Amino acid sequence: MIYLDYQATTPMAPEVEQAMLPWLGEKFANPHAPYRAGREAAAAISVARDRVSALMGQGGKLAFTGSATEAINWAIKGIVAKSERKHVVTIATEHAAVLDTVDWHGRHHDVTILPVDSSGLVDLEAVRAAVTEDTALVAAMLVNNEIGVIQPIAEIAAIAHEKGALMLCDAVQGYGRMPIPDGPDLIAASAHKIHGPKGVGCLWMREGCEPEPLIHGGGQEEGLRSGTLSPALCVGFGMAAKIASERMEEDHAHVAALWEAATAQLGEWTVNGSTDRRYRGNLNIRRQGLDSARLISELRDIAISLGSACASGSGRPSHVLRALGLSDMQAKSSIRIGFGRYTTEEEITDTLARINEAAANQ
Repeated sequence: MIYLDYQATTPMAPEVEQAMLPWLGEKFANPHAPYRAGREAAAAISVARDRVSALMGQGGKLAFTGSATEAINWAIKGIVAKSERKHVVTIATEHAAVLDTVDWHGRHHDVTILPVDSSGLVDLEAVRAAVTEDTALVAAMLVNNEIGVIQPIAEIAAIAHEKGALMLCDAVQGYGRMPIPDGPDLIAASAHKIHGPKGVGCLWMREGCEPEPLIHGGGQEEGLRSGTLSPALCVGFGMAAKIASERMEEDHAHVAALWEAATAQLGEWTVNGSTDRRYRGNLNIRRQGLDSARLISELRDIAISLGSACASGSGRPSHVLRALGLSDMQAKSSIRIGFGRYTTEEEITDTLARINEAAANQ
């Protein structure tokens, strides 16, 4: 199989697998236990926390979570819970973890969901107009998971701060692939998007911006999140972050070269979203009259997608592509090709050639 769905998940790095193995076997102790084996597990988690936090490039504190989805829910619900302000502002192209949580909050309080332009970018003046003295939180994604567009995170955070609001950045698709801009008060990330294991994410918090707990119990994570941590998952996340930090420039150059190789073969395809403000490892393209679901079924040995893995089975057109102004037909004529560290140029060129042939035969 040629794997080209890096936005859904990434192949686990061999170094990550090796680092995790001892903690899946003989080093099984509870990291919150007081005896030696427990303290060793806690120390391994501490090292992992430092590595994951260092890749954020900021100070503050970091709590491990079960996923980035949990981290996002925690940030939105927890910040609003401790604030007298109740208004939340976000963007129409955000991940479902943000939009569904904001929709839940909107059952009882005011929310504002801002549109984007045809390139997928939000208008900063619209952000400025939306943020009021009652706004508790502004949530914006660094790199869009469906179209790879990079939002102006630092500027959005500055606007939020002008009104005394906090800013949450869903950095899942950008963390480890590019530096995270200064400004956010809370940042969500996930291990399995940077060649780490599934089942572990994190919420980074600026000092003084900690949300109310979402999960109650033993308070293992500095009293902010309860639940026994998995040393294996945390260690895996830490190793993935360490490698991403060491390889960021190399990975960036590799992805840029793959983008050039892919776009050179586009022909009749149109790129969805900005090509300037974009993470180059995400190529979302459309072709007039294409049945993209049929195309994917015909290319069974190539892993590409229709868009978000979370919504791919719904049969509904992508809310992100609709937000760009695309019709249902245009959205359903789109595919997403995602590549990264372990993708070869031959895989990209061969895939585009086969996609072009299959599309021409429809």
